[in-house]
Amino acid sequence: MATTTVNAPTANDSRLKEFFVDQLKDIYWAEKKLVKTLPKLSQAATTNQLKDAIDSHLVETENHVARLEDVFDLIGVDADAKKCHAMAGIVEEGEDLIDETATDTCQRDVALIFACQKAEHYEIATYGGLVTLAATLGFKEAATLLRQTLEEEKAADAKLTQIAENDVNYKASQEME
Repeated sequence: MATTTVNAPTANDSRLKEFFVDQLKDIYWAEKKLVKTLPKLSQAATTNQLKDAIDSHLVETENHVARLEDVFDLIGVDADAKKCHAMAGIVEEGEDLIDETATDTCQRDVALIFACQKAEHYEIATYGGLVTLAATLGFKEAATLLRQTLEEEKAADAKLTQIAENDVNYKASQEME
């Protein structure tokens, strides 16, 4: 004889989904903050290569915001941002680095790369976790969208490393105090 459970909890009612949504709101705020911040970082950059990388990532970041809105729609939750204290701190630190380095120097570009990579690493960690949670919760389409963003964040990080290793770090090492 089969028994049925009345009001059995589903993944959509779980604490895990609650945590997942909370983290989506956190990264949504972070991405929106970066849309406002990246133009300032681009303007502060010295080399065209870094400016171009930041400008290119701004376009991707705008797409990340839209993609997150799609994820919210897919899981049936309003797209609300919740202040991401980690990204707020990373952005503040990046602004401090600009203030602490000389204009038109590769030293400033090194500092900007550090700031951008800190943001990228935070995003990589967050999106990696979100992909796993989306899959666990059965949100396959959401997981696919989040994985796409994760791969773009990894590529942006690799591009910044390439700029640092192939050009900027050496030039900064040759600048005199």
